[in-house]
Amino acid sequence: MDKHTTRLRRARKTRARIADLKMVRLCVFRSNNHIYAQVISAEGDKVLAQASTLEAEVRGSLKSGSNVEAAAIVGKRIAEKAKAAGVEKVAFDRSGFQYHGRVKALAEAARENGLSF
Repeated sequence: MDKHTTRLRRARKTRARIADLKMVRLCVFRSNNHIYAQVISAEGDKVLAQASTLEAEVRGSLKSGSNVEAAAIVGKRIAEKAKAAGVEKVAFDRSGFQYHGRVKALAEAARENGLSF
């Protein structure tokens, strides 16, 4: 198995556990150049809020979209948008990525700004 397949297998297992809990989830995707976050409904059919380093407000203030500082800004924005949508408690879906670096920075920033998980 290659790295991509292994990551997707881990993600599938995590998402199955979150689906059993029937919780809103904060889903993170990390690419080489950007980081994306979505708050997805408990049924999994609707995106309640989203934030990424591709947004104009975020992109203008960053030198690079692929560092820890950018991830922290996205974490802050997703927490603000989720609270505006009425979501306070989520399950963190790291999409099979290691909880380290950019993924960890996004999660910690979201927690500091009012999301609980």
